[in-house]
Amino acid sequence: MPKILIADDSRFQVKTFAAWLGTKGFDVISAFDTMQAWTAALRSSPDLILLDINMPGGTGLEVLRRLRISSKTQHIPVIVVSGDKNAATESEARNLGAAEFLHKPVEQDQLCAAVQRALTPVAPEAEH
Repeated sequence: MPKILIADDSRFQVKTFAAWLGTKGFDVISAFDTMQAWTAALRSSPDLILLDINMPGGTGLEVLRRLRISSKTQHIPVIVVSGDKNAATESEARNLGAAEFLHKPVEQDQLCAAVQRALTPVAPEAEH
């Protein structure tokens, strides 16, 4: 069962996403600030991280930067889910390797589709 870390300071948002993903068979771990997000990623080696930008203790961009530097976490796909509408923030997240950037509010089908895309390996081209 794939494991997803949800890092968001909104307990309501975490609970909502966890309920949605739980119905799809995912094992969910939660973190509510940047330090919890970083330590949970190191400790539990999730298959995917849903990461908010604005959290206590720093920003999701700082967490994403640290994730990409560490050999233990650099391979984990990250979907940024944020209410931040700043185009520069989205651009920086993508430059740091975010698989996707979703703007809150996020619908269930939108989130689940993004998770599937991030967890589906790119198939090698068929040989002719």
